[in-house]
Amino acid sequence: MAWRSRAVGAAFGAAAIGAAGLAPALAATPVDAIDESLTKVTIFNINDFHGRIGGSAGLDFACTVVKEQVAAGEYAFLSAGDNIGATPFISSSQQDAPTIEFLNALGLQASAVGNHEFDRGFDDLTGRVTGLAEYTHLGANVYQAGTMTPALPEYELLNVNGVEVGIIGVVTEETPSLVLPSGVASLDFGDPVAAVNRVAEQLSDGDATNGEADIIIAQYHEGATTGEPPSNLAAQLAAGGIFADIVNNTADEVDAIFMGHTHMSYAWDGPTADGTRPVVQTGSYGANLARVELGIDTATMSVVEYTSNLVSTARPAKPADMSDADYAALVAEWQSGCVSELAYQDASAIAAAAAAQAAVIGAEVVGEITADITTAFTGPNPTDRDDRTRESTLGNLTADAWLWAMNQPNRPGAHIGIMNPGGLRAELYYGDDGVVTLQEVSEVHPFANTMQVLDITGAQFITLLEQQWQPAGASRPFLKLGLSSNVRYTFDPDAPQGSKITGVWYNGAPIDPAATYTVASGQFLIEGGDNFTILREGTNKRDTGLIDTDAFIDYFDANSPISPSYEKNGVAVHSALPLKANAGGTVSFTVSGVDLTSRGAPANTSFKVYLGESEVGTAAIETTHIDGLPTRDGLSNVTFTVPADFPVGENVLTLVADPSNTTVRLLIDIAPAATGPVVETDVPSDDAASLGLLTGLAVLLTAAGAVAVNRRRQAIDS
Repeated sequence: MAWRSRAVGAAFGAAAIGAAGLAPALAATPVDAIDESLTKVTIFNINDFHGRIGGSAGLDFACTVVKEQVAAGEYAFLSAGDNIGATPFISSSQQDAPTIEFLNALGLQASAVGNHEFDRGFDDLTGRVTGLAEYTHLGANVYQAGTMTPALPEYELLNVNGVEVGIIGVVTEETPSLVLPSGVASLDFGDPVAAVNRVAEQLSDGDATNGEADIIIAQYHEGATTGEPPSNLAAQLAAGGIFADIVNNTADEVDAIFMGHTHMSYAWDGPTADGTRPVVQTGSYGANLARVELGIDTATMSVVEYTSNLVSTARPAKPADMSDADYAALVAEWQSGCVSELAYQDASAIAAAAAAQAAVIGAEVVGEITADITTAFTGPNPTDRDDRTRESTLGNLTADAWLWAMNQPNRPGAHIGIMNPGGLRAELYYGDDGVVTLQEVSEVHPFANTMQVLDITGAQFITLLEQQWQPAGASRPFLKLGLSSNVRYTFDPDAPQGSKITGVWYNGAPIDPAATYTVASGQFLIEGGDNFTILREGTNKRDTGLIDTDAFIDYFDANSPISPSYEKNGVAVHSALPLKANAGGTVSFTVSGVDLTSRGAPANTSFKVYLGESEVGTAAIETTHIDGLPTRDGLSNVTFTVPADFPVGENVLTLVADPSNTTVRLLIDIAPAATGPVVETDVPSDDAASLGLLTGLAVLLTAAGAVAVNRRRQAIDS
C-alpha cells in the first residue's frame, strides 16, 4: 500500500522553464511486462467518475479497484478530476457526499480538480468538499485572481515501493466557461502545460526545501477531442489543439500523462525526446481503471520501461448458453477477490446507505410521459446517449419548461427558453407505465442551477446561435442548444464561422434584430457558460431564486402527460437566402438535417411545400446521414414551380415534414415572369461530392450579396 509522504501547495516558482532547467529522463520503452531487475511503481487512475456509485456498476467498479490494489501490493491510486458533479440522484440528492466517502473508502490519494469540482463554487470546494475528502485536490494552474499565487495545492508526493512519486494536477483552462462564473470569480485559470512544466522543474531542481520527486506523474483534466474524433494518436496530434500541446510540450521530466474531461478511452505511447511515455484516459463513469506500471532503474531513478492498459471494471458477461445458476457462480468467483476486503465492504456499505436515502427522497411521482424523451443518441446502446452536437427531444422540452416556468404568475416573464446540452445528464424513459419520479427528473438536471432571465436583442440572439459553433481549441467543436418551440432557424453548415445562421423565426415571423427578447435559462448558461459569451452582453438580468429541478417538476405537474416533440428547430438549407424566382419559374434547393436522433424519433419521408398559403408540391426526404459540423440526418432535394399568376414581391416558403411536422420557413422574392432570369439552384445527386458542390455554390451566392433572413424586420409583439 502506498503511503502519503506530504501534501504540498508550493509557492509560484519560475514563470517559464529555462533550457537547462530540466534534465530529460532516460528513454522509456513500452513492454508487455516489467523486467524483474527493475523496481516497479504501479499507478491506478480514473477520470470523470461523476458519482457512479450505485447499482451493480458501482459495486463492480469498487471490486475491480480493490482486486487490482491487492494484486499490486504497492501502488498509487489517483484521479484526473470530475469525481463529483453531474452525478446520478444517489449522489446528487446528498450533495455528492456519498461519492467522496466512497472514494475515501477505496483509498483515492490525490486528484486533479476537474471543472465539475467547481460546480458549487470555489468556497464549497475548499470548504465542504476538501473537508470531506481524504485525498488531495490538485490545481497547479488555478491562481488567485490577478496573480500567479496558487489557490490550490499544486502537487502531492507519494512514496511507492521506495520511489518518491510527484503527482501534479491541472484543470482545463476553459473552466470559467464551464461553471458558474460567479463561483470562480476570485480565480484565474492558466495554461495547464506551462503549470505542469513549472512544477516539474521545481520537483527536479535538487532543492529539497521546495519538494523533490524521483519520478513525476501529470494529471491533466483535459484530453483528446470529442465529437467525431480521429481514433489514433497520430491523427489526434495532427489535429492540434490542447491535446497535441500536452503530448508534445509537456516536459520530458514527466514520466506518465493521465487525462480526463473529454470522456474518451485510450492508452497511447506519447513521444518524448528519447523514447515514449504513457498517455492515458479511461473514458468516464468508472467503466475502466487505468493501470500503468513504471520500471525504475534505481541507480539513476529513471523510468526505462512501462506497461499501460485499461482494465474494464464490468463483471463477466453472461454467455448465451450459460444457465442462471452457473452465471451466478461465475460472478461470485469473479467477486471473490474483493468481497473479503475491508475497502470493498466499506465502499459497498456507503453505496447501499446512499441508495436507501435517495430512494426515500426520490420516490415521489411528479408526472407522466407518453413515450421516451431523451438526449440525442449516436447508436443503439444506452451508453450511446448525450450527443451534444445534435438537437434532442429532451433539450427542446427543457427549453419549453424554462419558458413556461418564467411566464407563471409572479415570475418575470420571457419570450424564449434555451437549454445547454451538457446540462442533460440522464434520460426520461417511458418504462412500463410512463410514470416520472423526482429521482428521474433530478437526474436529468442535477446541477441545481437557479433560473434566470436576461434581455438581449434579436441580433444578439442570432449571435447566440452562431456560438453553437465553438471557438477554435474548444473541447467540443459544436454544442447544440435546446430551444423553445416558438423558435425555428436555418443554417449553412459550410459558411464561414460567424456567418452560418441564415434565418431565425420567432412565433412564425422573422426575428427582428433590433427588438428586445427576454431569454430564460439556468444561471450557468445565462452567465455565458459553454462559451456562449454573447449572453454576458445582455441587460436587465433577473435571478428568480427558482431551482431548475423545481421548475421542471412544476412543469410536469401542470402539463402531464407530456409527449415528446419530434420537430426540429434548426435545419440546414444549402442555398443562398432569400430564395429568388420568377412567377412561373422553377426553384430547386437542398435541405438536410431534418431528422432527430433521440429515442423514438421517426425518419421523415416527405415535405409538403407551401408558397404563402398555397400548396405547390411535395419533396421526398431520404434517410441519409451527412457528416459535418454538426452531423445531420435526413436529406431532401426540393423542387417546385411558382404559379404563373403568383403575386410578386417578398413571400414565405414553408416546408412541413411528415411525420414529425418539422417546419422550415424561408423568405422568397418573386419577380414578374417577364422580368429578369429565373434563379435556380441545381438539385444534387445523393452523393456527398455533389452536396459539397451545391454548398460551395450557396456560399458564393451568399458572398455575392444575398440578404440573409436573419436581417429581416418584423418586430416582436410587446
